[in-house]
Amino acid sequence: MFANWFSQDIGIDLGTANTLIYVKNKGIVLNEPSVIAVDESSKKILAVGKAAKAMLGRAPAHIRVVRPLEEGVISDFQMTQIMLREFLSKVVSERSWFTNVRVVVAVPSGVTNVEKRSVEEVVRQMGAREVFILDEPMAAAIGVGIPVEEPTGHMIADIGGGTSDIAIIALGGIVTATSLRHAGDEMNEAIVAYMRRNYNLLIGTETGEQIKMEIGSVYLDPEDPDAIRSMEAKGRDLLTGLPKTVTIHSTDVVKALEEPVEILVEGVKNTLENAPPELAADIVETGMVLAGGGAFLRGLDKLLEYHTGMTVTVAENALEAVAEGTGKSLQNISMIRRVSMKDRRY
Repeated sequence: MFANWFSQDIGIDLGTANTLIYVKNKGIVLNEPSVIAVDESSKKILAVGKAAKAMLGRAPAHIRVVRPLEEGVISDFQMTQIMLREFLSKVVSERSWFTNVRVVVAVPSGVTNVEKRSVEEVVRQMGAREVFILDEPMAAAIGVGIPVEEPTGHMIADIGGGTSDIAIIALGGIVTATSLRHAGDEMNEAIVAYMRRNYNLLIGTETGEQIKMEIGSVYLDPEDPDAIRSMEAKGRDLLTGLPKTVTIHSTDVVKALEEPVEILVEGVKNTLENAPPELAADIVETGMVLAGGGAFLRGLDKLLEYHTGMTVTVAENALEAVAEGTGKSLQNISMIRRVSMKDRRY
């Protein structure tokens, strides 16, 4: 009992694009871009999160701006550890790391055991007593309120920055899943390539993301008067080398995103094809829930409904679903021990 006074349960959505931290009894206390900036000469950490993201594509040669996670996995172990320590220091007292800390970390369903161990090691080196690795679609399902322990099948798609995870869940486990390394980042790159190919305009991935968020669409509803939007895109003219501004429309983004969205649709279809017949029958009734930042891409729910014939809904807390799921899972330790790759030493 006395030890519980000092316990602290923490959930971490360690995403390619953003890191979210959930603290028991407080909810989500941090939501920052997964970016860190380092001075190469002094090795000093200059910024993390939003401040570091603002430096992307703008930093001089002696400043290295790093996204230490790529496609949902750690690509730079040291930078991930430093970044995570900086984030945790903002929300958890240093003393907490010498007490009874339990941590759940969400990772894409398709990562290997080696990649899961590297994530666990980063958190363990922070001083955590117990570490649970939870698949992102399971965390997202818990976060949006799906009754994951029931025998009825439920389908969820978590579309993040580096990966898209599609899963069918029943009886507290993932029955079948598809993990695609095609998600928000790939969409940004597709917009950059489209602008280069069709407008001879060179833009950065940050501008590509801005275009996607402001006027991005994958399905234009003829009944929606605001379906076609426009904005100015600024970059460098590839023919003259000079700054250039062009006006683009939602129709441009629909064309730019055709390939990555087609891959996502095929991923959903493949997951359904691999489902046992009884669960497939359940999903006809329950439909599919979209989570992650990609869930808010205009028209994605309608496009998936068109291609699959099932009901598709966007979770109200789509952006925070995975983080909230990691936190809620700690309220049921017996369940988290069953559905996660629990605390191991290697």
